[in-house]
Formats: sequence, structure tokens, C-alpha cells
Amino acid sequence: MSSVSPASAAESKVRTVFRVVSGNFLEMYDFMVYGYYAHAIAKTYFPSGNDFVSLMLSLSVFGAGFMMRPLGALVLGAYIDRHGRRKGLILTLTLMAVGTLAVAAVPGYATIGMLAPVLVLLGRLLQGFSAGVELGGVSVYLSEIATKGHKGFYCSWQSGSQQVAVVFAALLGVILNNLLPAEQMEAWGWRVPFLIGCLIVPFLFLIRRSLKETDEFLEMPHRPSIGEVFASLVQNWGVVLGGMGMVLMTTVSFYLITAYTPTFGREVLKLSSIDTLIVTVCIGLSNLVWLPVMGAVSDRVGRRPVLIVFTVLTILTAYPAVQWLVVEPSFGRLLAVELWLSFLYGSYNGAMVVALTEVMPRAVRTAGFSLAYSLATTIGGFTPAISTLLIHETGNKAAPGLWMGVAAICGLVATLFLYRTPQAREQYKAV
Repeated sequence: MSSVSPASAAESKVRTVFRVVSGNFLEMYDFMVYGYYAHAIAKTYFPSGNDFVSLMLSLSVFGAGFMMRPLGALVLGAYIDRHGRRKGLILTLTLMAVGTLAVAAVPGYATIGMLAPVLVLLGRLLQGFSAGVELGGVSVYLSEIATKGHKGFYCSWQSGSQQVAVVFAALLGVILNNLLPAEQMEAWGWRVPFLIGCLIVPFLFLIRRSLKETDEFLEMPHRPSIGEVFASLVQNWGVVLGGMGMVLMTTVSFYLITAYTPTFGREVLKLSSIDTLIVTVCIGLSNLVWLPVMGAVSDRVGRRPVLIVFTVLTILTAYPAVQWLVVEPSFGRLLAVELWLSFLYGSYNGAMVVALTEVMPRAVRTAGFSLAYSLATTIGGFTPAISTLLIHETGNKAAPGLWMGVAAICGLVATLFLYRTPQAREQYKAV
């Protein structure tokens, strides 16, 4: 008979979840901060004499970090499937910290010339390499420690930690914009959030070092070599591509309603920086509510119904909602539209993350999840740049809504493919 009380066991689970998702918080915090201050970063590292060109260069470097994710997923994912979830999560945090420091400390173009954008790009690439497996490592760990019948709820906290990062970064932006004049924010104030991220790193190392390996990994009779992991990924390429399609809906919608909101609100809708950051805080809080709620719902009704309903709703409503916003931009309309898109994203993603852990074979679960996620983010991560370009080329300020609708079509097709047979539906049903 176990001597551990139910209350103590529950408290231990909560502490474990907190330790696991802590690094995921840092990864998303850094990505959000870069997106929020893309305009200031453009002026500091990519001066061109043309505001549009400078902003596109800045947003392209933001997206470039996602280009490294598939490589990180393959290399670090194979490492985790071979050597364990705990070791991999500590390694990714180390790489992420180095990349964060690089972006925070590099002098501007006016000081060191072309070396400045090169170093920033290298920092972003390193962040992307580590992030390529961070999400997968965290999601797999949570799915393997989840209690029976609650995998959706547990896995939702992977994305939940990202929303805490969104809120924290946006609140910090609101405070800085109130304390510093716009000129000082453009000159050096934007660096403060990056430096705060660096100060958080030692604390994150401390709490992640206390993680234990998952029982499910320890019980595996055979731990695949890197070559075996790669061979299994090739063998299961259809599942990986299907997973990529599902994740595309998540990454496009997430970066559209979080990282791109301050730029969209300021540059396109001509709203104040404070207004757009307040909206972003509200979106992070909204996401944080819907993710665990709908993760738990998917535990009850299954992943497939939730995924289908919310991809269809997105296809039908994303563009009309954004079009309604741009006709008469205001703080109230921006908040209303973003909250609706947040509901669509949070509800879909609450079921999607756990679904992706379930469709991947256990021996390559981390590498398969991470590769599918990373391939999708190489496209979805460019959402701020793609949205800016679409508006510039078409003159349609609501074009980002179309982009989100296209991503939702990919998510719907992928869901129907992965759950195409009764056997697959039974295999992947909520348990």
C-alpha cells in the first residue's frame, strides 16, 4: 500500500509540471519579445532608409529562427529518444540561454556595422535550433507523466506556459512604455526585456535540474540509436506530414494573435503601442483559459471532434472577423476580434498537442513530434512577415485573416487524414 497521500501526489505532479514547462516559458518569452519590438530591432540592426524594408528584414530574422527548428528536432529529438527526457530538457535550456544572451548584448549597426545583424541572426538560429525540440520534449514528458484519462489536460500546460510568457512580456512592455519616452524605447529600452530573460535563466536551470526521468521511458525495453530513430521517422513519414498539417493551424494562429498583434495594431491599424500591448495581455490570458479547458474536453469527447469543429469555425470566420476590424479600427474591435481568434486557437490547440503525442510511435515520440512541429513552424513562424507582405502587395489590410484560414484548411485536411479509418480513431481516442 502506498504511503503517499493523494494530496501529496497531486502537489508533486503540480511541481513537476511547473519544472517541465519553465524552459518552454523562456523559449516563448524570447520569441514574443522579439516580435513585440521588431520595429525597434529593425532600426537598430537593419537600417536601410526604407521603413518597410527594415521591418521586413527584422521580421525575416525572426522567422529565420524557425528554419533551424527541423534540424534541432532531428538532432536533439534523436538525442532525447536515446538518452532520456530529462537530459534533453536541460540541454535545450542551455542552448536557448546562449542564444538569448547573444540577441540581448549585441551592439547596434551604428557601432559594429554588418557584424551586428550577423550576430543577431546567429543568436536567433541557435534559439531556433534548441526550440526545435523544446516543445516536443515538454509535450512528451507531460504526456508520459499524465494520470489516466487526463493527457489532454496535462499536455495543455505546454502551451499554457507559452501564454504566461505572452502575458509577462506584454505587461513588461506596457510598464516600459509608461516609464520611458518613445525615443528611449527605440534607442535602448527594447533591450530590457531581453536582459530580464537572461536573468531568469539561472532560476530555470535550478528547477529543471531536479526533474526525474519518466517511468515510461525507463520501462522501454529498447532505446533506439540515432540511426534507428531516423529510419523510423522515414518509415512514418505520413504521420509526420499529417502532424505538420495539424500544427500549421496552431503556429499561424498563435503568432498572428500574439507576436504580430503589436506590429499590426501600430503599423496597419494606427493604434497606440499601449493599446496593442494591453490587447496582447488579454489574449495571453484568454489562451491560458481555453487551452486547459479544451484539453480536458478532448479527454472526454476525443481529439478528432474538437479538431474538426474548430478548424471549420476558423475557416468560416477568421477572414470576416479581421475584415470587420479593419473597416473601422479601434481598441474595442481589436480586442473583440483577437479574443474570438484566441478562442479558436486555444480550443484547437488544447486538443492538438496531446493528439500529436498520441499519433507518434513511442520509440521516436520526441523526434517525431518535434519534427512535425518544427516543419510547421518554418512556415507558421514567418506569419508576421507573411502578413506584412500580403498587406503590402495586395493592399488588403484583412489579408492576415485569409492566411489563418488557409492554415485552418491544412489542419482540417491533416486531421481527416490521421483519423481516416475506424482503427485509427480507436487507437488515438482520448484515454
